[in-house]
Amino acid sequence: MKNGDKTRFLFGISLHRPKWQQFLICSFGFFFGYLVNGVCEEYVYNRLQFSYGWYFTFVQGFVYLILIRLQGFTMKQMVNPWNSYVKLSSVLMGSHGLTKGSLAYLNYPAQIMFKSTKVLPVMIMGAFVPGLRRKYSLHEYISALLLVVGLILFTLADSQTSPNFSIIGVIMISGALIMDAFLGNFQEAIFTINPETTQMEMLFCSTIVGIPFLLVPMVLTGELFKAWSSCSQYPYVYGVLVFEAMATFIGQVSVLSLIAIFGAATTAMITTARKAVTLLLSYMIFTKPLTERHGLGLLLISMGIILRMLPDTKPSPRVQVSNVNVKKSKAFSKELESVVDEQDEEKKPLI
Repeated sequence: MKNGDKTRFLFGISLHRPKWQQFLICSFGFFFGYLVNGVCEEYVYNRLQFSYGWYFTFVQGFVYLILIRLQGFTMKQMVNPWNSYVKLSSVLMGSHGLTKGSLAYLNYPAQIMFKSTKVLPVMIMGAFVPGLRRKYSLHEYISALLLVVGLILFTLADSQTSPNFSIIGVIMISGALIMDAFLGNFQEAIFTINPETTQMEMLFCSTIVGIPFLLVPMVLTGELFKAWSSCSQYPYVYGVLVFEAMATFIGQVSVLSLIAIFGAATTAMITTARKAVTLLLSYMIFTKPLTERHGLGLLLISMGIILRMLPDTKPSPRVQVSNVNVKKSKAFSKELESVVDEQDEEKKPLI
């Protein structure tokens, strides 16, 4: 496994098994959790016209803490210092805030284009994160590029509008992408440096540190009081939020499992491809016609994923031995032989 002999579990399921089984189990948990999350968000945001992202995340944070406690995790099981999770949570909140803020300056096609490129900054950032310093081969960058182009083609195949770029929006969404890239790699670095770190610890500490961060934007924007008033009129919304949080909890723990086992870049490819998978399912369920652009996008996505799964055939570098080192080694061998001969002479019986 990736982190030594550490056996990981996903809701009681041992992940000490072949790589392809680990991949399928974790990916299924992720797609299931976020598919249910998408249905719930569709109902709350579009049907009820509630757009209180900060408040909903705040409520779901408390649901996470209850679910983590039910999983048997306690603070005594922590193996990492709190300051690591303070950094994680601050970056996460910054990414969330910049993404929300960019919505006012970028239209839907522009957002999709930027979000589809997430895997590339994750791969680049991996070389600069302390404790990780990960480098990727050429074929891994090509596979990521194929995935990005395929996602953009597939998700924007039906778009009737062209991407509209605003300099402020571009700066904000770029900042969010950089923070997302740092977040995934920093999580991988924690798992790599300390293999005893569990997914529950990562999620618990990030949540408990992140909840106070959420209060600041909610109070400054007035969302806390507006959301409380609106949800008080429709109390059943909290039931939807709890159900959504339970599903998202499964998705989050599955994502952390993917990061711990396969790394941040592979996880970013899977999470980025979620949009295409969701759209493809909607086309299959509601029997919508697929266009040539859809087909080309799916082809590029498939090529990118297959190329990513291929093993790196690059031969291991040979150690170059200089002439000086050869001469030194020969001299050392002669010296050793002379010492052995002297010892043999001493051992001979005197006549």
